[in-house]
Amino acid sequence: MRLENKKVIALVENDFEDLELWYPVLRLQEEGAQVDLVGKEANKKYIGKYGVPAESAYAFTDISADDYDAILVPGGWAPDKLRRYPEVLEFIKKMNDAKKPIGQICHAGWVLISADILKGKKVTSTPGIKDDMANAGATWSDEAVVVDGHLVSSRRPPDLPPYVKALADKLAVQ
Repeated sequence: MRLENKKVIALVENDFEDLELWYPVLRLQEEGAQVDLVGKEANKKYIGKYGVPAESAYAFTDISADDYDAILVPGGWAPDKLRRYPEVLEFIKKMNDAKKPIGQICHAGWVLISADILKGKKVTSTPGIKDDMANAGATWSDEAVVVDGHLVSSRRPPDLPPYVKALADKLAVQ
């Protein structure tokens, strides 16, 4: 399996977009990656927008970004909460500095905006935060998936197949 021995942080918080968390988690696991669900609290059940639960294995304070190869930020309304945690912003900044893959879809761009890593980058997101992305210094493009270096971004659930393929491809060469 091409992602064997790869470790991925999947951020969780209530109101995540169910498909935007679970589809990438399951696809990366199918390719051999270890994907750890990480939230504010360990062993807590977080509920997605449509009621699908996700239980965190670790709390933000239990892990170090240095021990992981990539980070996955799902969309939904969770990003508006996730970007308020200093630990989450630190994970994103460390992954960015190390040029490790950062996957973000839909509203997840808010987390990258708050981490201040988008200046000069080409990205996509849900059109609803297009202006936010542009105001953060990014060039926004209306495409299913945009890869700019180690950043892999996508718009919404129908774009999940090319998004997760691009993220897995990036992780495979990390």
